[in-house]
Amino acid sequence: EGAELATGGRRGGIVVSTLAEAKFFAAGGFDDILYAYPLPVGRMQDCVALAQRLQNFQVLLDTPEALALLRQHPLPAGKQWHVWLKLDCGNGRAGIRPTDPNALSLAWAIAKEAPEKVTLVGVYAHCGNTYGCRDVAAVQDTARATAMAVVDFVT
Repeated sequence: EGAELATGGRRGGIVVSTLAEAKFFAAGGFDDILYAYPLPVGRMQDCVALAQRLQNFQVLLDTPEALALLRQHPLPAGKQWHVWLKLDCGNGRAGIRPTDPNALSLAWAIAKEAPEKVTLVGVYAHCGNTYGCRDVAAVQDTARATAMAVVDFVT
């Protein structure tokens, strides 16, 4: 009910951090879900099932191996994998550093190697490094640094 209120009854445009959450919201009629954790190799069949079922199931990638895995699991005609490149802007938990030379190569590969199977939606960064901040100024500094890292990468 909270998610329905938060989306204005739209039942879409939500972000989840586990596949269990994605399945829960899909069962509740949500059809546009971003799974905001890098593609889990061992749970690929769950991701395929959600991508086939939902109007828009989006995933994060941070390695060439994950891209290869998506290409090995094409969706039915009329569907594509919708992918966000996961950037690690200081959190250190997941993603590729935007200053890593391989990050730009991976973005190009997602966008260009198999456009009929995979679509690059954008870049995604999570400010999880704010969890240890002790005041508002520190949170704001982290948010600014993350925004600048993303903007510099995209530019």
